[in-house]
Amino acid sequence: MTMVQWWLRHRQKLNTFIDRALFGVIDRALRFFYVSGQAVMFASQSCGLVVKRPYRFDEIIRHMEFIGNRSILIICLTGAFTGLALSYQIYLGFKLVNATNLVGPTVALGITRELGPVLTGLIVAARAGGAMAARLGTMRVSEQIDALEVMGVDARQYLVAPRIFAAFITMPLLCAVFDFIAMMGASLLCIKVLGLDEAVFWDKIQQWIEPGDINQGMLKAAVFGLTFSAICTHRGFTAKGGAKGVGEATNEGVVNSMVLIIVANYLLTNLIRVFYTVSGIKG
Repeated sequence: MTMVQWWLRHRQKLNTFIDRALFGVIDRALRFFYVSGQAVMFASQSCGLVVKRPYRFDEIIRHMEFIGNRSILIICLTGAFTGLALSYQIYLGFKLVNATNLVGPTVALGITRELGPVLTGLIVAARAGGAMAARLGTMRVSEQIDALEVMGVDARQYLVAPRIFAAFITMPLLCAVFDFIAMMGASLLCIKVLGLDEAVFWDKIQQWIEPGDINQGMLKAAVFGLTFSAICTHRGFTAKGGAKGVGEATNEGVVNSMVLIIVANYLLTNLIRVFYTVSGIKG
């Protein structure tokens, strides 16, 4: 059988397969944007409830402890090994062109602008965001949220708004911890192991790093906190279908959060650079 004959015989099956695959991708993309839009509206309505009585400051503090304190260990571990790996790879590349003195500022720029906020966002979204979706989903399918509403308690003010506000406040602090630990790991490797001059290493960092670089990472981290908390709380709050529905809501919340963090990072990088250029801010 020739290739032409094979193609004519199986053309209809191939066309059907391609159509299903294409429409499947389009359907998933449209569903992703639809759910993301719902989460944005849900979060915007919930955040306004923070300033309404009764104030839930105790809930905000409790969720800040859950998101922040309980994430410190994994943030420190990830930051240390990120700094070690990144500085070593940059050192190997710059050594080829005899520019090892620029390892320090290059690592610092990469961590403060990009890796710090992005990795912090992904890690906390997986740890705290998944827990948010699972807890709210469990409360929804077990009718605990319905019971709160019957008792006259605004469930979104009590359960959703404190989580979103706590994530918004805590994420820049976690990002700062990540940046610090990563730079300590990078300096330890470069100075103690690779033999770079300590004074030159830190002098180049002070020479090239501007406050705008650090502020850029802090701003991104705050936005990423809003992103994953909004999506995960929305998916958990609207979960249905018993244990299976809770699992699906948790999975979708974490996956969608991670994807949006990556997309938002690119958009924020360009927006911040344009803002800095227009405002004349160095960074």
